[in-house]
Formats: sequence, C-alpha cells, structure tokens
Amino acid sequence: MLRWWLPEDVSTYGVHIDEMFHAIYIVTTITFVLVELALIVFLIRYRHRPGRRAVYTHGNTALEIAWTIAPAIVLVILGVVSNQWWGVIKASVPPTDFHVQVTAKQFNWEILYSGPDGKFETADDVKLDNDLYVPVHKIVRVTLKSRDVIHSFFLPNLRLKQDAVPGRDIDVWFEATKTGKYEMPCAELCGFGHSGMKGWLFVQSDADYRKWAVEKRIALADDAAPVLAQAAADEPR
Repeated sequence: MLRWWLPEDVSTYGVHIDEMFHAIYIVTTITFVLVELALIVFLIRYRHRPGRRAVYTHGNTALEIAWTIAPAIVLVILGVVSNQWWGVIKASVPPTDFHVQVTAKQFNWEILYSGPDGKFETADDVKLDNDLYVPVHKIVRVTLKSRDVIHSFFLPNLRLKQDAVPGRDIDVWFEATKTGKYEMPCAELCGFGHSGMKGWLFVQSDADYRKWAVEKRIALADDAAPVLAQAAADEPR
C-alpha cells in the first residue's frame, strides 16, 4: 500500500520504516482534511452578512481539552511503536564479520576496506572513492566518520540515513535483500559542492563479491581470509 511512490525497498528493516512513514502520513492527511473542512465550514457559516452583529465568545474548554489530548495520544502511540524499531535499527549493531569504514569529506565518500590482515589503518588497506561494494543477504557494519563538516550518509533504497559528525565514529548497519546498483548521496547541505557528492552502493551476489574481494585483496570475513592469503602468496614477487 502506497509503496509505489517511494524508492524500491531492498533492506530487511525497510518495511518497518515504510509502515511508520505511512502511518504518520495517513494520520497527518486525515488531520489536514478535517482542519480544511472545518475552515471551509467556518468561512461559510460566519461569513459577513449585512446587519449581523459580531458576537464575542471565550471558547469551549471541553473542546480545547479534547483537541489537546487527542494529538498527544496519537504522538505517544507513534513514539512507543517507533521506539521498538529505533532499538533494533539504531541502538545496536547485530553481530557481523563484515565491517567497512566510510569517511565523508567535501565532497566525496572515502570507502575503506581492510586488507588480508583484517585490520583497519594498516598498510594493506584498500581505499575506494564513492563506491561501496557489499554482498547480498549479509549484515554490513559501517563506521561513519567525517573529516570536515557534518555530512549525512543516505541510502534511500536501504532506508538508512545517518549524519557523519566530525570527531565521532558512528556505527550503522544494513542488510540488502536484492542485488543491484543504488544511490548513496549526501543528505546534509555541506558546502558549495554538496549537490555533486554522490556515491553508489553495489550489492553483489556472494560469488561475485568474493571474486571482487579476491581481486582487490580485501578481507572482510573470517572464511575469506584463507582465500585472500593464498591469492597474495600466489602473486609474483
């Protein structure tokens, strides 16, 4: 329902984000329609008429209490429901052996993979600009960093959006359910080149990803380490 107007959802938790979005959209749409109908009724009923005197009214206390309590109840319900998914999506990262660092800077994404030693910030790291490769059906942990200003890491098709803040390492995660190429723009105004700060997420099959990882000498999973070690050993000196 109503999903035709959103980017295709290829995330395991995307359906829950969409459900919350649609619930809020429906509530606000109903409220908007009711308010506009009331406005039209008031415009007609209390329009100017020759000889009619204005009447002062203080208001209706019971009505004011009702329209204060009703929105409060709706907001509490939405908050309680969304809190559950906030805990699942934002509060913690599920266990995974797939870890990548994404550093935002004016005006591109630096993608850092660990090399055969499985550690970051070492000589065998592999760095790419604006291209993030991941296998399908795999929990991906992303550590976000920023070199200069606040950026926003946004994967519309994965329903993931998180600010990258200077001086902080922020972990997020996702699990893609479909192979393909998906946009990875910056969603925070970060300077004159903001509009051109866009990368791509490539979700590959397990076989294609492993082939790519071996070619790049990237180690992101324990079971891939022997393959990469052998590939490194086979290289001519």
